[in-house]
Amino acid sequence: MSRPPKPRRVCVLPENLSYGPLEPTMDRSEQNTIIMSVVEYECMRLMDYEGMNQTEAAEAMGVARSSVQRTYESLRKKIARCLVEGKQLHIEGGDFMLCNDLEDLPDCKNCPPGRRRRGRG
Repeated sequence: MSRPPKPRRVCVLPENLSYGPLEPTMDRSEQNTIIMSVVEYECMRLMDYEGMNQTEAAEAMGVARSSVQRTYESLRKKIARCLVEGKQLHIEGGDFMLCNDLEDLPDCKNCPPGRRRRGRG
């Protein structure tokens, strides 16, 4: 029996969930859509946008470095397919928890200031 997947820590949810070609296509089938998980988005944000290396990103996400490496490799292939084949990209799903839902980091040092989700009460 395999070990259950460990949820990844995500600090920021994406503001835009869909990307794609400028010309609208009539065919919006699953064949023309690639799904990127929220975990893959967070991996890209940490490594490419924030400038972290794999070890730092793994620590921020609460997983092993090898998990970040596999996630990043999968992410790169998906982005390349979108660009080369002109497919739409949708960000959704994944096994993750937001930083503010975890008790071990009350003040997450990895969350950008002012962008951390807070409760309404």
